[in-house]
Amino acid sequence: MSQAPTPSGTARGYESPSVTQFSIFLPNRVGKLMELVKGFDDRSCRIQALAVHDASDHAVVRILCNNAAEARAILAEQGLSFIELPVLVVCLDAERTYSKMCGYLLSAELNIRFLYPLMGWDNGPAALALAIDDPTLAAQILIRKEFRLLGESDLPRYGE
Repeated sequence: MSQAPTPSGTARGYESPSVTQFSIFLPNRVGKLMELVKGFDDRSCRIQALAVHDASDHAVVRILCNNAAEARAILAEQGLSFIELPVLVVCLDAERTYSKMCGYLLSAELNIRFLYPLMGWDNGPAALALAIDDPTLAAQILIRKEFRLLGESDLPRYGE
């Protein structure tokens, strides 16, 4: 008897496409954000999304890049403290809307912890970075509902 292959081809079963989010801790001072993003200039690693959450003495900057390994190296070169979290990148269009996405996730009692948009690219889809309680279940539901999920390799490179 032949066994059906697992969706991702791994022994662990289904693994959803995801992108690594870096949460970077910056002092809340003038120019610190510019220093951070300038470190990505003239590199093959491109920031695809950025969200800033500030507090009185520090800010948490969330970024998604098209090359997690290089982003990790850039942040280390800058001596910055950061943590990593896999997030889903969900494409939206006229048929697959915010409200439909939220409705499907709510029906499975999944909590969206936070979300923010990816920056556009030529002819690219509208997309959201989504941190959710159970990303594997969320990905399975959204794929069944014909939402497109992007992985790191789907994000544009320079020159595209």
